[in-house]
Amino acid sequence: MGVIKFSILTFVLFFNVTSVATSFASADPTVDKARAQKTTLFSSDTAPSAVAGVAGNEVSIKKANVTATGEFKKWHPITISLEGPSASETGSPNPFLDYRFEVIFSQAEKSITVPGYFAADGNAGETSATSGNIWRAHFIPPTTGGWTYRTSFRQGTNLAVSTNPNEGTPLAEFDDIFDSFDIQETDKTGADHRGKGKLRYVGEHYLQYDNGDYYIKGGTDSPENLLAYVDFDATFNNGGTNFTKDWGIHVSDWNEGDPTWQNGKGKGLIGAVNYLGEKGVNSAYFLTMNINGDGDDVWPWTGPGERFRFDVSKLDQWN
Repeated sequence: MGVIKFSILTFVLFFNVTSVATSFASADPTVDKARAQKTTLFSSDTAPSAVAGVAGNEVSIKKANVTATGEFKKWHPITISLEGPSASETGSPNPFLDYRFEVIFSQAEKSITVPGYFAADGNAGETSATSGNIWRAHFIPPTTGGWTYRTSFRQGTNLAVSTNPNEGTPLAEFDDIFDSFDIQETDKTGADHRGKGKLRYVGEHYLQYDNGDYYIKGGTDSPENLLAYVDFDATFNNGGTNFTKDWGIHVSDWNEGDPTWQNGKGKGLIGAVNYLGEKGVNSAYFLTMNINGDGDDVWPWTGPGERFRFDVSKLDQWN
C-alpha cells in the first residue's frame, strides 16, 4: 500500500515494491458477512445500527447517516462517510466554500480534527458524478485502543476558509453525530507502510517512520505531469505542446486484480507504477497543478480557469 505525501502543488508518492498500484484506486465494495463482528470493533456497549463487510479485510460500521469503513488497525486508513446535504460541483451553496465538514477523533486527552470534503455520490471515480450527498473524511489512527469520533457540520458563506471554529450555522441533522470503535495492532510487516506508521522529519538527514525505521528515497523526479493521463476525467492539453500521457507501453505491467476504473481504464498508469516498483524505485514526484506552466495539463478543479470548484470524479480517480 502506498503512502502519499501531499503539498499544495506537489505529490511525492512513497511505495513498496510488492503492492504499489493500490494507492491509485480502491476495489468495488463487496459483502463479506464473516467480517461483521460488532463486538470486536466497538469500545462502547452501544452497537451501530448496521454492520456490513466490504472489500478485502475491511469492515463497514454504520450509525445513523454516518459509515466508518476500514480495517480498524493502527496506521490503517479509516474513511468516514456522511450522508449529508445534497450538493453539486456547480451548485449554490458552493460545497467547497460554503460548508465546513470536520470529524474530531479522540482518545483520552488526545484529539485530532480532520477536515472533510464533498464526495458527490461517493463513487464518482466510477460514475463521473458531479452531484450527490456524500461527504468524507479520512483518518489514520496512530495508536491502538478505543477511539471516539464526532462530526461537525456547519454552513456559511466562505466558511470553509474561515479559521473561526464557531462561525457559520450548525446543520442539526448532520452535526454532532458521534460513535466509537476499537483499533487493533497492525498486522503488516516488511515494506508495507501500514506496518511502519507516519513518515516524519526528525531533525536528521533521513525521514523516519513511527516504528523507528528510516526512509531512504530512491525514485524519479520526472515526469512532473504524471497525472496528465488521458484515462482521468476531463484531462486534456490546455494549450501549447501536447504532453498528455496514455502510458500504453506499461499496460502489460498491469496485473490481474490491480485497480482500474470505468470498465478497465487506468491500466497504463497502474502498470507504470508497478514497473517502477519492480525496479526497486520507492518514490515518484509529480505536480497536482501545472496551469500556465510548460505542461498546462494537470489541475484538480472543474476546469483550467476555475479555482473554487473541484472535479470530484477526477480527484477520486487520482486517489
